[in-house]
Amino acid sequence: MSDKNLEDNKSIKSSKVSGKVSDEVQESNKKTSSNEKVNQDIEKKMDQKKIDSVKLNDSKESKQTAGSDKNIKISKTKSKSQDKKSEKIISNTDAKETNRINKKNNESSSRNSKSNSEENGEFIEKLVSINRVAKVVKGGRRFSFAALVVVGDGNGMAGHGKGKAKEVPEAIKKATEVAKLNMLRVPLRQGRTLHHDISGRFDSGKVYLRSAPSGTGVIAGGPMRAVFEALGIQDIVAKSVGSSNPHNMIRATFEALKMVSSPKMIAARRGLKINDITKRRKFSRTNQTGVQDG
Repeated sequence: MSDKNLEDNKSIKSSKVSGKVSDEVQESNKKTSSNEKVNQDIEKKMDQKKIDSVKLNDSKESKQTAGSDKNIKISKTKSKSQDKKSEKIISNTDAKETNRINKKNNESSSRNSKSNSEENGEFIEKLVSINRVAKVVKGGRRFSFAALVVVGDGNGMAGHGKGKAKEVPEAIKKATEVAKLNMLRVPLRQGRTLHHDISGRFDSGKVYLRSAPSGTGVIAGGPMRAVFEALGIQDIVAKSVGSSNPHNMIRATFEALKMVSSPKMIAARRGLKINDITKRRKFSRTNQTGVQDG
């Protein structure tokens, strides 16, 4: 009996131990299952966060793309408007340039000679001199400017004038207006030089003008050069004696140019034909120089 009891006690103990072990195993399994659940929950949360971040990025990118599309559309509309404006500006500039070119061509065809001076409308303006003058009054001095201007059409017409004003542009404007009112027609030989030698005088200014063959150029001083360029003379030799005052020199040159006469005028005065006068001139020159003047 004692042996049976011992065996029973052993079996009971072993069953208890196995029960404890199974309980421990079940508890460990429960813990592992709970840990797995927690890990799964954490993974699910992480996945949701990733999905949310991806959605946010997608929404931002979509917004950026939408904004970029809007900007592209706006830039396209702006570029189209700018292209239209630039086309209009280019067309306007082209029209202006064509008009300028046509004007220059018309002026060059109507004139026999060209000058590099500034042109205002149809006339060539040359500023000969500008001087500052003063008027003494009770409070002191009042300064103003006196301008001397020569105006011509480059085809045998020229005039001179002077103006005075408190500012330079106004003085030049007044002088040009006076010069346009006092225009003088001068007959030219072949549109390039004088018909004969002349001399002029005004006060203490004396001027001698001589016709020259083609290729000579304008050999003259500053004030007289302005007059010849305004007239359109290409070949001339001039000399001033006496006063070098530009006012006296220009007035002396215009006094000399008033005495210029052409073969047509002399023929009408004498009642002859133009060929008779020109033949006599050629014959006399060939006798004097031995070379016929062209």
